[in-house]
Amino acid sequence: MHQVESAGEGRHAAHSPFGVRSALICLLLAAGAVRAEPQPSAAMLEPVRALVAFMSTLRSGEHPDVFVRHGLCIVENFSPFLFCGPDAQRQWEAGFRAREADSAETGLVAQFGPAYDFSESGNRAHFSLPTTWTGLTHGRRFEEHGAWAFVLERHGASWQILGYGWGVTSYTELAP
Repeated sequence: MHQVESAGEGRHAAHSPFGVRSALICLLLAAGAVRAEPQPSAAMLEPVRALVAFMSTLRSGEHPDVFVRHGLCIVENFSPFLFCGPDAQRQWEAGFRAREADSAETGLVAQFGPAYDFSESGNRAHFSLPTTWTGLTHGRRFEEHGAWAFVLERHGASWQILGYGWGVTSYTELAP
């Protein structure tokens, strides 16, 4: 059997335990939304995703088209670790291809968490992406967690990578 509220009772519904709980939940959700970190736009993430696609497939004769032409600087966890200057892209690509051949990595997949420390000023943007790489190395499954800090530069309507730094925070290999 349903109870019917009179018009006078409806005004006090917010004071019922259900109304108070609903109001508190709405307030907490609104407070969480206010505190949420700003995130890079889809256009900003486009060169990052294109770089991941390149790194995951490494097709012969293909080169990443995501880096700026001048001023590129990359910090990586393979030698010589710092790739800067007019030949940075070519040196980074050669180093990455050599590393992949040595480690026999296949099936690379990257997953991102929400960006941290996002800021934008003029034609540049910075953010850090928690990243998890998975795949196979020498036939063994691996999982590598790290942080990828990017500096992007806007060129017209698109963004390009001016620099990035990769840092591993944990690495695990599992039996085949």
